[in-house]
Amino acid sequence: MVMKNYRVMIVDDHPLMRRGIKQLLGLDPIFDVVAEASNGSEAIALAGQLTPDVILLDLNMKGLSGLDTLKALRDEDVDARIIVLTVSDARSDVYALIDAGADGYLLKDSEPEQLLEDVRAAAEGKNVISSAIADYLSSRSEQHNPFADLTERELDVLQEVARGLSNKQVATQLHISEETVKVHIRNMLRKLDVRSRVAATVMYLEYKSQ
Repeated sequence: MVMKNYRVMIVDDHPLMRRGIKQLLGLDPIFDVVAEASNGSEAIALAGQLTPDVILLDLNMKGLSGLDTLKALRDEDVDARIIVLTVSDARSDVYALIDAGADGYLLKDSEPEQLLEDVRAAAEGKNVISSAIADYLSSRSEQHNPFADLTERELDVLQEVARGLSNKQVATQLHISEETVKVHIRNMLRKLDVRSRVAATVMYLEYKSQ
């Protein structure tokens, strides 16, 4: 079986942090760091040229913030897995980044082994949120049933996605093709008015916990 390799871009305005993340990723042969950017504008340009599979994005940077960079990347239709890697555990930051289309939110003070494991899981399509902030995501309230417009099959897909399954695993679980799963997810995100499966999962788990 051929091992899948993931092309990674690291976006952080601290050279030492970029070096440390690169060294950490170097411990896992599936990662190939193809670019480093020290600011948001550089990241947007490099993402267009190099089409990385995974982008590790710092939140607090000089110039364009991580949030503005994320929005710009999504507006440019960059379909890389974008993982926010930051020191901020503020609820408002978590909500804003996930609503803007982040595929994960990891804290820089995580244990290196855990961080590496989480980045790998994110690259493979799983939803990753550091355990320190996952607990309070459930306290975000929704006033209405945001899932009323979803079809039964779309709800089935969302439930499996919320369990952390990849598209391929969802397809196997529901006995449908992976392409059909992608179509359901695309329709689901449009109806829920969110930009990523992580945002849909957070919304779903919050609603269930009420």
